[in-house]
Amino acid sequence: MIPEVKAKLLEGKRGLVVGIANDQSIAWGCARSFRAFGAELAVTYLNDKARPHVEPLAEALEAPIFMPLDVAVSGQLEAVFDRVAEQWGELDFLVHSIAFSPKDTLQGRVVDVPQEGFLKTMDISCWSFIGMAHLAEPLMKRGGSLFTMTYYGSQMVVKNYNVMGVAKAALESAVRYIAAELGPKGIRVHAISPGPLATRAASGIPEFDELLNKAQETAPARSLVSIDDVGMATAFLAHDAARLMTGDTIYIDGGYHIID
Repeated sequence: MIPEVKAKLLEGKRGLVVGIANDQSIAWGCARSFRAFGAELAVTYLNDKARPHVEPLAEALEAPIFMPLDVAVSGQLEAVFDRVAEQWGELDFLVHSIAFSPKDTLQGRVVDVPQEGFLKTMDISCWSFIGMAHLAEPLMKRGGSLFTMTYYGSQMVVKNYNVMGVAKAALESAVRYIAAELGPKGIRVHAISPGPLATRAASGIPEFDELLNKAQETAPARSLVSIDDVGMATAFLAHDAARLMTGDTIYIDGGYHIID
């Protein structure tokens, strides 16, 4: 269900959303909020296995561009941006909501991480955002917004988050540098840091249910965040009302990150 809003505050804006896997994805919450505010969307799916789960969602969004994108496959990233350039000629915002670490890398101690697994984790979870920012820059002719997803485990040691915390810390640092470099062109950059969410990606983290319970019991709001909470807040940041906000890690977690 697309959230109901009273004003099409992003009407005329066009954006690319990367990372929708199913209707529980953070990227889906973002996409439907952007659409509810009137934006036109391009949507990607990981591979043929994922397509049946994502295609109905893309249709609900009335997405005119729907393409495969596995950032580990050479040429696919460039193909998506070429299509955006050909069909739209410009881009107003980008939502990067992908991360990956091999199971043996994610579930082991950071000190034991194999080099190959570390590089894979960094490539997909961090470098892919830098690559997308590079390709988005020339399309953001009137300025724009770049968003990526992070987590509190980038700043504090969170049990079982392990090497993904290292990758997210690098990602947040990249956000700050890219914001400084692209700010003169009117391009804003943010890392969005939701509280724990029961997504497919989170299912790979051991004892994740315990983390959810702790968040709900401890957060000042005494509530777990939803994908719609994340989506609506992210959509706001793409509006001109937020034009002087950039380079931040934005927590959408009911205040959980302020509690010791």
